[in-house]
Amino acid sequence: MNFTPIKRGVVCPTVTPLKDNGEINPDIIKPMVDFLIDRGVAGVYPLGTTGQGPFFSLEERKTIAAATVAAADGRRPVIIHTGAISTRDTLDLTRHAEAIGADAASVITPWYFQHSEAALEAHYRAVLEAVPDFPVYFYNLPKFAGNNLTAGLVTRLARDYENAVGLKDSSGDLLAMFAVNQLKDGRFNTAIGPDSLILAGLSMGLDCSVSGSSNYVPEIVAGIHDAFHGGDLKAAQKLQKQLNAVSDVVGGGGWLTVVKGIMTHRGLPVGGVRAPMISASDETVRACIAQLRALKVDLSGL
Repeated sequence: MNFTPIKRGVVCPTVTPLKDNGEINPDIIKPMVDFLIDRGVAGVYPLGTTGQGPFFSLEERKTIAAATVAAADGRRPVIIHTGAISTRDTLDLTRHAEAIGADAASVITPWYFQHSEAALEAHYRAVLEAVPDFPVYFYNLPKFAGNNLTAGLVTRLARDYENAVGLKDSSGDLLAMFAVNQLKDGRFNTAIGPDSLILAGLSMGLDCSVSGSSNYVPEIVAGIHDAFHGGDLKAAQKLQKQLNAVSDVVGGGGWLTVVKGIMTHRGLPVGGVRAPMISASDETVRACIAQLRALKVDLSGL
């Protein structure tokens, strides 16, 4: 297995472009990936939470995954989110990610039902054993999935499987992430999820971030990483504060629907959100854009 951990930078959990009728729009993926790479992202991560992954059928997810791998064309790593509500569907999507040439898969805990740790362990062992030569990340988001990945479980799996390569954690529990940061002699890849904790995670020695905000303000998020690794802590702190303020504005407007509205404003017609999410009004998006400009955020277009 040939795998290089992403040891610095932001991985963008890309939105899923939609047409006006709500169908997926793969044609927008290439210009979107180009936009992100040009503005400093270290990798792309389709079909996660920000990409509304669970809203799409298996075939739709496979189409988006393949289009993203083709768009990146080896310029940046592509980590496909392949987690599903059942082990069977997770195996199907993960095998597909390997077959299309993705760099890795990321697997959230199965959602809706609450599962015992033994059930979660059996689920992940089945995935890891199904693709022994393909890198797999664990994805922890208990707030949405309803199941938590403990540091103990991650540690056991990482020690038993060479292809268990990292953890993307959006729980906000930095101590749990720090507990697994040195697995595999430091080669285990740790990615912080919450945007508000990027600088805190980097300061604790975590590797990188997976930031939804990097879809629409990649310059700010990439800038935090660049400033931190360049030794300019004050600049990194300033950018982190700016990102926190930006997130407050976008979250107040409706989060994902506003994210997509801002991206459209920047020249990427990514469409709206799939129901039952509701698209924000043009007025709401314009108001958020005005607030971001007041925060001196660069929203220049393509």
